[in-house]
Amino acid sequence: MKAIEVKEAGSLEIVEREKPEIKQPDEVLIKVKMVGICGSDMHIYHGTNPLATYPRVIGHEVTGEVVATGEKVMDLNEKDKVVLEPIESCDECYACRTGRRNVCEQLEVYGVHRDGGMQEYLVAPAKNLHKVSAQTPFETAVLAEPFTIGAQAAWRGQINKGDTVLIQGAGPIGICCLKVAKMQGAVCYISDLSEERLAFAKECGADVTVNATENNVTDTIMEVTSGEGANVCIDAVCLPTTFETAVNTASIAGKVVVLGFDDRPSEISQLPITKKELTIAGSRLQTDQFTNVIAALDSKELSVEGMLTHVFNVEEIKEAFEFIENNPNKVRKATIAF
Repeated sequence: MKAIEVKEAGSLEIVEREKPEIKQPDEVLIKVKMVGICGSDMHIYHGTNPLATYPRVIGHEVTGEVVATGEKVMDLNEKDKVVLEPIESCDECYACRTGRRNVCEQLEVYGVHRDGGMQEYLVAPAKNLHKVSAQTPFETAVLAEPFTIGAQAAWRGQINKGDTVLIQGAGPIGICCLKVAKMQGAVCYISDLSEERLAFAKECGADVTVNATENNVTDTIMEVTSGEGANVCIDAVCLPTTFETAVNTASIAGKVVVLGFDDRPSEISQLPITKKELTIAGSRLQTDQFTNVIAALDSKELSVEGMLTHVFNVEEIKEAFEFIENNPNKVRKATIAF
């Protein structure tokens, strides 16, 4: 079978591998249908993901069809549509014991620490596969994992109906955060450097858009909130400066949610954090978000219209990466179709 492998930083190849087989009674063999290309895949290719190991079959935004099941698998059957929950945990450390397997001490992520979904067939434990309605197309199902990132950010920010939410970054994850927050009844502001992305964010329900090249984000949000600030600030850009903006823009008793891995320090004093009694929360992957996200996708409460803009076949993987890098404002979400 074909697989897309990053052998080492800068080396992306289509390789032939043996088709995997079920070896444990709780495992499921799926035929991969579609895999989203995420920014983390690009970082693994460029050698800038500090968590990845090589060689690596990339891809963690995976949807496919069940081909066979182990003898102990009761909830999945042949031909079922599924999406992959791409994390494995130890179930013993403090994080796991408190229900947060997404930050397990021994965490392994498909496509990062272990081989991911950019291969024709994949074997995974049944607990890592979530059934999707037969009526939900793969083009929708492939967006389930990105939406769980948005749902996790909303959970970490404790977003409630009527809250004001600032989302910095109108890329794919920012849009997922926006749609989840709107579904929960929040008033949403979103900032970006691209007018094209901001225009799409407006189509997706953003109440106010802010072009950060032309306007001071904090001043703009303070103006539209009558000086209160945003109750929840989600930083989906994750630069030192955007973290500073989030802290400065958050309201009294507000929350700041950080989604990135930039290791450069920000120049933030303790004063605004203590004075406003802010909650600063990291948000990584997801904690039990798949069930609700899939239900919302199946019912179309979460709309994916306009999000999937490009579909490439396996042989076009290098062209896909090149196109995404050269046309960031034209690509909302691109996928590889098997």
